[in-house]
Amino acid sequence: MASPAEAAVQRQLEAYNARDLERFLAEFSPQVRVHRPPATAPAIEGIDALRAFYASERFNRPALHAELLGRMVLGNKVVDHERISGVREAPFEMVVVYQVVEGRIAALWTFDGA
Repeated sequence: MASPAEAAVQRQLEAYNARDLERFLAEFSPQVRVHRPPATAPAIEGIDALRAFYASERFNRPALHAELLGRMVLGNKVVDHERISGVREAPFEMVVVYQVVEGRIAALWTFDGA
């Protein structure tokens, strides 16, 4: 049985692969923060900025797909190892750390394998 944190992350992954923006956004806190280390400031802050990014940079790509290669859950943190297709010329791997608060993704950190 999936924890509430894992369930929220799984739902957003399924919505991502369906390119269903509204279902995807429903899994995020209105104050969501997206971090891309090593930068210390969030790359994206707030649901409106998240909507704009995914509408113009991801969900408009017909070959977009995230394959889950592995997952670890520790309390309200979910760590996914993913292979992303349809964004660059070739698929690439990344690690995403999700922090879930009150059933919604409040923050995430992305680590690109490139």
